[in-house]
Amino acid sequence: MKVNVGKRILSANEEYALKNRQFLTERKILCLNMISSPGSGKTTILVRTINALKNEITIGVIEGDIQTDLDAEKIRATEAPVVQIETKGACHLSAAQVNTALNRLPTDNLDLIIIENVGNLVCPSAFELGETGKIAVLSVAEGDDKPVKYPAIFARSKVLLINKTDLLKVGAAVDFDIERAKADARKLNKGIEIFATSAKTGEGMAGWHNWLKKQVKNLQGA
Repeated sequence: MKVNVGKRILSANEEYALKNRQFLTERKILCLNMISSPGSGKTTILVRTINALKNEITIGVIEGDIQTDLDAEKIRATEAPVVQIETKGACHLSAAQVNTALNRLPTDNLDLIIIENVGNLVCPSAFELGETGKIAVLSVAEGDDKPVKYPAIFARSKVLLINKTDLLKVGAAVDFDIERAKADARKLNKGIEIFATSAKTGEGMAGWHNWLKKQVKNLQGA
Protein backbone atom coordinates (compact mmCIF):
# COMPACT_ATOMS: atom_id res chain seq x y z
CA MET A 1 0.00 0.00 0.00
CA LYS A 2 1.36 3.38 -1.04
CA VAL A 3 1.00 6.41 1.21
CA ASN A 4 1.29 9.80 -0.42
CA VAL A 5 3.07 11.67 2.36
CA GLY A 6 3.17 14.94 0.43
CA LYS A 7 -0.58 14.87 -0.07
CA ARG A 8 -1.19 14.12 3.63
CA ILE A 9 1.03 17.02 4.72
CA LEU A 10 -0.71 19.43 2.36
CA SER A 11 -4.12 18.19 3.50
CA ALA A 12 -3.29 18.83 7.15
CA ASN A 13 -1.91 22.24 6.24
CA GLU A 14 -5.06 23.09 4.28
CA GLU A 15 -7.24 22.22 7.27
CA TYR A 16 -5.38 24.72 9.43
CA ALA A 17 -5.38 27.26 6.60
CA LEU A 18 -9.18 27.03 6.49
CA LYS A 19 -9.38 27.55 10.27
CA ASN A 20 -7.13 30.59 9.98
CA ARG A 21 -9.17 32.05 7.13
CA GLN A 22 -12.40 31.64 9.12
CA PHE A 23 -10.78 33.20 12.20
CA LEU A 24 -9.62 36.23 10.22
CA THR A 25 -12.86 36.61 8.26
CA GLU A 26 -14.95 36.63 11.43
CA ARG A 27 -12.83 39.43 12.83
CA LYS A 28 -12.53 41.35 9.51
CA ILE A 29 -8.74 41.33 9.72
CA LEU A 30 -6.70 41.71 6.55
CA CYS A 31 -3.84 39.19 6.54
CA LEU A 32 -0.98 39.34 4.04
CA ASN A 33 1.73 36.72 3.55
CA MET A 34 4.97 38.49 2.56
CA ILE A 35 7.36 36.28 0.59
CA SER A 36 10.80 36.97 -0.86
CA SER A 37 14.40 35.82 -1.02
CA PRO A 38 16.57 36.50 2.05
CA GLY A 39 17.83 40.06 2.20
CA SER A 40 15.16 41.67 0.02
CA GLY A 41 14.27 44.17 2.75
CA LYS A 42 11.01 42.71 4.08
CA THR A 43 11.66 43.68 7.68
CA THR A 44 12.72 47.21 6.76
CA ILE A 45 9.54 47.55 4.68
CA LEU A 46 7.48 46.41 7.67
CA VAL A 47 9.17 48.78 10.12
CA ARG A 48 8.68 51.79 7.84
CA THR A 49 5.08 50.76 7.09
CA ILE A 50 4.15 50.32 10.75
CA ASN A 51 5.67 53.66 11.70
CA ALA A 52 3.97 55.45 8.80
CA LEU A 53 0.51 54.01 9.43
CA LYS A 54 0.40 53.58 13.22
CA ASN A 55 -2.09 56.44 13.63
CA GLU A 56 -4.39 55.08 10.91
CA ILE A 57 -4.44 51.28 11.08
CA THR A 58 -3.28 48.82 13.74
CA ILE A 59 -0.80 46.26 12.48
CA GLY A 60 0.41 43.00 14.00
CA VAL A 61 3.24 40.88 12.65
CA ILE A 62 4.05 37.18 12.55
CA GLU A 63 7.79 36.73 12.00
CA GLY A 64 9.10 33.52 10.44
CA ASP A 65 12.80 32.69 10.61
CA ILE A 66 14.82 29.51 10.56
CA GLN A 67 16.58 30.76 13.69
CA THR A 68 16.94 33.87 15.89
CA ASP A 69 14.47 36.64 16.70
CA LEU A 70 16.52 39.51 15.25
CA ASP A 71 13.73 40.62 12.91
CA ALA A 72 11.11 40.35 15.64
CA GLU A 73 13.20 42.67 17.82
CA LYS A 74 13.13 45.30 15.06
CA ILE A 75 9.34 45.03 14.93
CA ARG A 76 9.06 45.27 18.74
CA ALA A 77 10.95 48.56 18.57
CA THR A 78 7.95 50.01 16.68
CA GLU A 79 5.68 48.90 19.58
CA ALA A 80 3.59 46.79 17.19
CA PRO A 81 2.59 43.34 18.52
CA VAL A 82 4.72 40.57 17.05
CA VAL A 83 4.98 36.80 17.42
CA GLN A 84 8.22 35.06 16.44
CA ILE A 85 8.18 31.59 14.86
CA GLU A 86 11.47 29.72 14.53
CA THR A 87 11.12 26.92 11.98
CA LYS A 88 14.33 25.14 13.06
CA GLY A 89 15.37 24.42 9.49
CA ALA A 90 12.05 24.33 7.62
CA CYS A 91 12.01 26.56 4.53
CA HIS A 92 8.49 27.92 5.07
CA LEU A 93 5.85 28.60 7.70
CA SER A 94 2.97 26.19 8.10
CA ALA A 95 -0.68 27.06 8.64
CA ALA A 96 -0.54 25.26 12.01
CA GLN A 97 2.28 27.54 13.17
CA VAL A 98 0.35 30.59 12.02
CA ASN A 99 -2.74 29.31 13.85
CA THR A 100 -0.78 29.23 17.10
CA ALA A 101 0.63 32.69 16.43
CA LEU A 102 -2.81 34.16 15.71
CA ASN A 103 -3.96 33.07 19.14
CA ARG A 104 -1.03 34.91 20.71
CA LEU A 105 -1.73 38.22 18.97
CA PRO A 106 -4.24 40.80 20.31
CA THR A 107 -6.49 40.20 17.30
CA ASP A 108 -9.47 42.04 18.78
CA ASN A 109 -7.49 45.24 18.29
CA LEU A 110 -5.89 44.62 14.88
CA ASP A 111 -6.86 45.78 11.39
CA LEU A 112 -3.98 44.10 9.58
CA ILE A 113 -1.64 41.17 10.18
CA ILE A 114 1.45 40.77 8.03
CA ILE A 115 3.21 37.42 8.00
CA GLU A 116 6.91 37.74 7.16
CA ASN A 117 7.61 34.29 5.80
CA VAL A 118 10.97 32.56 5.78
CA GLY A 119 13.29 34.01 3.12
CA ASN A 120 12.66 31.76 0.11
CA LEU A 121 10.95 32.33 -3.25
CA VAL A 122 9.94 28.69 -3.77
CA CYS A 123 8.61 26.75 -0.76
CA PRO A 124 6.44 29.44 0.90
CA SER A 125 4.49 30.08 -2.31
CA ALA A 126 3.11 26.52 -2.28
CA PHE A 127 1.72 26.57 1.27
CA GLU A 128 -1.51 28.41 2.02
CA LEU A 129 -1.64 29.89 5.51
CA GLY A 130 -5.21 31.18 5.45
CA GLU A 131 -4.06 34.64 4.41
CA THR A 132 -6.11 37.18 2.48
CA GLY A 133 -3.35 37.43 -0.10
CA LYS A 134 0.34 37.11 -0.85
CA ILE A 135 2.85 39.94 -1.27
CA ALA A 136 6.03 39.34 -3.27
CA VAL A 137 9.12 41.41 -2.56
CA LEU A 138 11.94 41.55 -5.09
CA SER A 139 15.05 43.63 -4.45
CA VAL A 140 16.87 45.12 -7.42
CA ALA A 141 20.07 43.46 -6.21
CA GLU A 142 18.59 40.05 -7.07
CA GLY A 143 18.21 40.65 -10.80
CA ASP A 144 15.23 41.44 -13.04
CA ASP A 145 14.86 37.83 -14.25
CA LYS A 146 13.24 36.50 -11.06
CA PRO A 147 9.60 36.60 -12.28
CA VAL A 148 10.66 34.36 -15.17
CA LYS A 149 12.78 32.02 -13.05
CA TYR A 150 10.39 31.77 -10.07
CA PRO A 151 6.94 32.28 -11.62
CA ALA A 152 4.72 30.72 -8.92
CA ILE A 153 4.98 33.45 -6.31
CA PHE A 154 4.53 36.27 -8.83
CA ALA A 155 1.53 34.51 -10.37
CA ARG A 156 -0.14 34.17 -6.95
CA SER A 157 0.59 37.57 -5.40
CA LYS A 158 -1.71 40.56 -5.10
CA VAL A 159 1.25 42.96 -4.93
CA LEU A 160 4.86 43.05 -6.07
CA LEU A 161 7.19 45.41 -4.23
CA ILE A 162 10.35 46.07 -6.23
CA ASN A 163 12.54 47.22 -3.37
CA LYS A 164 15.94 48.88 -2.86
CA THR A 165 15.47 51.21 -5.82
CA ASP A 166 17.97 53.57 -4.17
CA LEU A 167 20.62 51.19 -5.56
CA LEU A 168 19.69 52.19 -9.11
CA LYS A 169 21.19 55.66 -8.95
CA VAL A 170 23.26 56.81 -11.92
CA GLY A 171 26.62 55.09 -11.82
CA ALA A 172 25.43 52.34 -9.44
CA ALA A 173 26.81 48.83 -9.83
CA VAL A 174 23.32 47.25 -9.86
CA ASP A 175 21.90 46.52 -13.30
CA PHE A 176 18.15 46.00 -13.05
CA ASP A 177 15.49 46.68 -15.70
CA ILE A 178 12.38 47.63 -13.74
CA GLU A 179 10.15 47.72 -16.81
CA ARG A 180 11.24 44.21 -17.79
CA ALA A 181 10.49 42.88 -14.30
CA LYS A 182 7.07 44.58 -14.30
CA ALA A 183 6.21 43.22 -17.77
CA ASP A 184 7.26 39.67 -16.88
CA ALA A 185 5.25 39.78 -13.64
CA ARG A 186 2.15 41.02 -15.49
CA LYS A 187 2.46 38.24 -18.06
CA LEU A 188 2.01 35.85 -15.15
CA ASN A 189 -0.58 37.92 -13.29
CA LYS A 190 -2.50 40.67 -15.08
CA GLY A 191 -4.03 41.98 -11.87
CA ILE A 192 -0.86 42.32 -9.83
CA GLU A 193 -0.23 45.74 -8.28
CA ILE A 194 3.40 46.83 -8.56
CA PHE A 195 5.19 49.44 -6.47
CA ALA A 196 8.83 50.44 -6.91
CA THR A 197 10.10 51.26 -3.44
CA SER A 198 13.08 52.07 -1.31
CA ALA A 199 12.32 51.11 2.27
CA LYS A 200 15.61 52.74 3.22
CA THR A 201 14.79 56.21 1.88
CA GLY A 202 10.99 55.98 1.81
CA GLU A 203 10.79 56.62 -1.91
CA GLY A 204 7.70 55.02 -3.47
CA MET A 205 6.35 53.73 -0.15
CA ALA A 206 3.27 55.98 -0.18
CA GLY A 207 1.65 53.98 -2.97
CA TRP A 208 2.08 50.76 -1.00
CA HIS A 209 0.72 52.39 2.15
CA ASN A 210 -2.33 53.76 0.31
CA TRP A 211 -3.01 50.32 -1.14
CA LEU A 212 -2.95 48.81 2.36
CA LYS A 213 -5.34 51.43 3.74
CA LYS A 214 -7.74 50.85 0.86
CA GLN A 215 -7.73 47.07 1.39
CA VAL A 216 -8.41 47.43 5.12
CA LYS A 217 -11.23 49.91 4.45
CA ASN A 218 -12.83 47.67 1.82
CA LEU A 219 -12.65 44.61 4.08
CA GLN A 220 -14.15 46.38 7.06
CA GLY A 221 -16.85 48.02 4.92
CA ALA A 222 -15.96 51.47 6.19
